[in-house]
Amino acid sequence: MPPLKKQLAALQSDFTSAYDRLNIPAKLSEISTLESEVNTPEIWNNPDHARTKTEQLHQLNQLVQPWQTMRVQLDDLTELIDLADESLDAEISAQLTAIATEFTDLKKLLLFTGKYDAGDAILRLTSGVGGLDAQDFTEILERMYLRWAEKNDVKTTTLERQKSDEAGIKTSVIELKAPFAYGKLKSENGVHRLVRLSPFNSDNLRQTSFALVEVLPKIDQAQIEIDPKDLKVDVYRAGGHGGQSVNTTDSAVRITHIPTNITVAIQNERSQLQNRETAMSILAAKLTALATEQHAESIAELRAGKSADWGSQIRNYVLHPYTLVKDTRTKYEETDTTKVLDGRIDGFISAYLDSQIS
Repeated sequence: MPPLKKQLAALQSDFTSAYDRLNIPAKLSEISTLESEVNTPEIWNNPDHARTKTEQLHQLNQLVQPWQTMRVQLDDLTELIDLADESLDAEISAQLTAIATEFTDLKKLLLFTGKYDAGDAILRLTSGVGGLDAQDFTEILERMYLRWAEKNDVKTTTLERQKSDEAGIKTSVIELKAPFAYGKLKSENGVHRLVRLSPFNSDNLRQTSFALVEVLPKIDQAQIEIDPKDLKVDVYRAGGHGGQSVNTTDSAVRITHIPTNITVAIQNERSQLQNRETAMSILAAKLTALATEQHAESIAELRAGKSADWGSQIRNYVLHPYTLVKDTRTKYEETDTTKVLDGRIDGFISAYLDSQIS
């Protein structure tokens, strides 16, 4: 067998193995079923249900389309090799190299073996030690993840955002919708540390500040059982800035899961019901993540504890006296801090995923 045929046969074999491991045929069948559903006029009698099905269809198509395209490319290349003479070897070799490179990227999906890896994610950012610098750092991280999402065709929805009166933000909660959003971003979960010359003190001294990044799986609340007796629900009046546009009703909701002491507060919406639903969704996600961490089989088995401990940062962002972003777990680092803070974090994500392979 000529060398190019051998290379193609090997690539075809690897592709087929990955195609089957990701169960693409079953996903194609699911797409067909969803297409039939969303094309039924009656489905729009329930707009929320229709939007959910449409979103599921969109995400499945996003996942499957690259694999289907590559399958066609490989079939076409097989026919070309069978029919072509040596004058086309250079062109065929270039096509083969391009497909192999693209396949290397697609194969990374095989690293997402966790229960919730294929689904959506909830990103929760909280400012920590460091005062105004920490709040500013939290806003910088928020922008970094939003830019990453934009570059990777990830749909984002802000569920909650509490700005500081002076600078930055105290908390930001963002929903991210895309295939494998949770699997890709779970590497970001933990404490992040910033070292820089502070813009918030007159002496421009070097300041260290912290922010907590929580990456949670977006799940259906019906998937987990939470005993209502374990919940403490408080409602209060949502705040505002400068006395303007302050909500005059008790629409803000704070829900505490008593056994674990996990608290979620939401005040973005003017409707108490909407805020309660959002808070419950985030609480369910946090409890699910904690159950995974503690290897608990049910929510009832969970014990109180933090998912991230202050002082045990997973990543350092150093802007002075030198520039370096370094992950403390994988030791992966980049010196172009500007590009990292502009959303180029795929190197850190890949390094973390690779480190999880046993």
